[in-house]
This record gives sequence, structure tokens and C-alpha cells, in this order.
Amino acid sequence: MAKDLNGKLGKGIRQRKDGRYEARASVNGININLYNYDLKQLKRDFETAKEQAQKNADTKRQNVTLNEWFDEWFTKYKVPYIKSTSVFPMKSKFQNTFGTQIGDMKVVDIRNIDIQDVINKLQESGRATSSMRDALGRVRECLESAKHNRIIDVNPCFEINVPWENKQVLRRFLTHEEQDTYLREVEHNWYKEMFYIMFLTGMRIGEVGGLKWSDVDFKNKCININRSLSCNYEKGVKKILLTTPKTHNSYRKIPFIGEAEEMLLSQKRKVDKLKKELGKRFRSEGEFEDLVFVTTMGSPVLRYHAEKEVKKVVEAINKREAFDSVREQREPKIFEDMYPHAFRHTFCSRCFEREMNPKVVQGLMGHQHLSTTMDIYTHVTDDKNDEEIAKFGSARIAETAEIND
Repeated sequence: MAKDLNGKLGKGIRQRKDGRYEARASVNGININLYNYDLKQLKRDFETAKEQAQKNADTKRQNVTLNEWFDEWFTKYKVPYIKSTSVFPMKSKFQNTFGTQIGDMKVVDIRNIDIQDVINKLQESGRATSSMRDALGRVRECLESAKHNRIIDVNPCFEINVPWENKQVLRRFLTHEEQDTYLREVEHNWYKEMFYIMFLTGMRIGEVGGLKWSDVDFKNKCININRSLSCNYEKGVKKILLTTPKTHNSYRKIPFIGEAEEMLLSQKRKVDKLKKELGKRFRSEGEFEDLVFVTTMGSPVLRYHAEKEVKKVVEAINKREAFDSVREQREPKIFEDMYPHAFRHTFCSRCFEREMNPKVVQGLMGHQHLSTTMDIYTHVTDDKNDEEIAKFGSARIAETAEIND
């Protein structure tokens, strides 16, 4: 409260040196600034102006569309706090789903059934579960902010029937036999050393692609995870960047395990030789010049390269198995399809098979939450339980004894 010679004037009102009274306020982004020598009249005008500003603000809120509100919310609440490489993908997931379907609707008119209808249409079109889940999460967060900003009273994004609810998440883990089969197949593959390191560290594919020789500490026998390789398409333009790791927990130190040092030294010799052979044609330069893993032309190894090569290896394994099974007159053992993240899951499961402490495994994996690590632990223990339970055998003791003999 400001004061003149006679006492309190009221909130937002002060007396200037020239004797005039000034009233100032901001109502939902609308600035009010009034002057008058007559204090009583100024107060009446001030209240009228604030009521009109509130009415205008309410009218504006009533007419804002979902697309308009999302842009404002995303710019103010998200952009300042997320990685620059995440801005375009996050906006695209909204725009290609809810933005396209109901983006022109006024926020105040959106009902629960409208959100459900979008999810149903996305499912019918064959949209990936992860894409639908991310899109719903983003619009739910956006409309929750609309509720906090008094644009709507209820967030319509809750109690939605979603196709992924109660659906078991299947992770690809390689058995010991599959891991050995895979490594035999890549013995003469350009990416042999990279695959070994992925099995021995559990690194994310972006971390593998962004690994630099300066991150490899041969003296202290460890690998330091300091960055990640990212590739995004913004308006059709391909952008490859070295960014910070996924979360603060992703910054970590992974000790050399198994053949890790041997494979890294082999990779160093391979890359040095490639640089000499290609000379100026070596495609990694500038900030990418020191990368540990590169393609046969020296380019950074992107997720695309890894996925393509993994599928080629799996295809080669199955072709070989098909031939051997016919020759040996038996049913073929199909090697299931896999993806780069399967190396990470497999490393984690190997850690638990060797009874490592879950907190240690969490640190090696760079998981932000222990629950993520424990999900994999549950998979491993379930498999062990099945093996132990299978030992029980039949209710007929003699029959069980014959099996065990």
C-alpha cells in the first residue's frame, strides 16, 4: 500500500509529486495505468478498468484453441528446460496426433470423448504404442496447465481407455547361446568391436555413437559417458549433433569388463588405419573427428546404421541355420529379430545373473530410477524361478526319479 499525507490510498494507487494520483495494475497480462487529481473518481475508474480487463482476458481464454494454447504452454513451460534437440520431436508428436485431429477446437470445448476419439483413430491407423502414449502424455500435461491457469475447470485427458494399459512390455534379451551365436557371426564384421562393447557395457546406442577416445581411460581401465550422438530431421533437414546424455544419471563411469580393453585397442588400430587409407575422404571431422566408432567411410555411427547392421547379422544367422537344419535333418532354431537396445537389456540381465547389487547395476546402466533396473531384474528372477520349479517333476516319485537318473 502506498500513502499520501492523509493516510492509505489503496492497493496499486500512489500520489505523484505533481499532486496527481496514479493507479497501476496488471490483469492477466493487460496493463492498466490511470491518472487523476480526484482520488474518488480515480478509484471508480480503476475498478471499472480492472473489471473490463478481466472480462477481456476471460473472453480471450474462452476462444483459445488447443493449438494456440499448446504453442504458448510449450514455449513458456517446456522450451527453457529441455534439450534443444528435444524441441522439434516433442512438438511434432503433438502436431501429428492431437494437433491434427482436434487442434482447431477451443480448449474450453474439448471433452473426454474427444480425447478418446483421437486415441481410437490413432490405434486404427496403426500408430505405434509408444507414439500414442507420448502424445497423450504431452496433451494431458498441456491441458493440466490450462486448468492451473483457469482456462478450464477439468482436464479431459484422464480416465481414457488406452490400448497399452495392462499390456505386458516385452524386452528382447539374448540367451547365452544366442549371444555366443551372434558374436561368432560378427567375427569378421566391421562393427565387431562395437558389438562386443555394447554387450560388455550396456551403453545406449546414442552413447556408443557419441563415445570419443578422450572418454576412454586406459590408465584407470574405464569408459566415461559424457555425451550422446543425436540425429533428427527438422523440416526435412538432417541434423547430427553431439548432445548431453539422456539424464544426469547417464553421466557415469563404466569399468573395463571382459574383453572391453582388448576390443577398444583393436578398434583404435582399425580407425587409425582407416584414417590413413581414406585421408581427406574420412567423413568425421570437427567435433566428430575423435569418435571411437565410425562407419567404413569414417562417418558417425547413427541409430540407423546400427539397426541396419543388426538386422543383417540376424538374417545371416537364420540363413546359416536354415542350411544347417536341412543338412542335419532337424527343425531350424529361429534367431528372433532384435534391435540395438537388446544389447543393453542383455548386459543388464547378465549383471543380475552374476548376482550384482541392483544399485550397482543401476549405476552401470545410468538408469534414473531404480524401478527401471528392477523391471529387468524381475525378468531374470522369473526365468530362474521357472528353471527351479521345473525341477519338481511329476507327482509320481518313481517317474521323477527316472527323469533325474
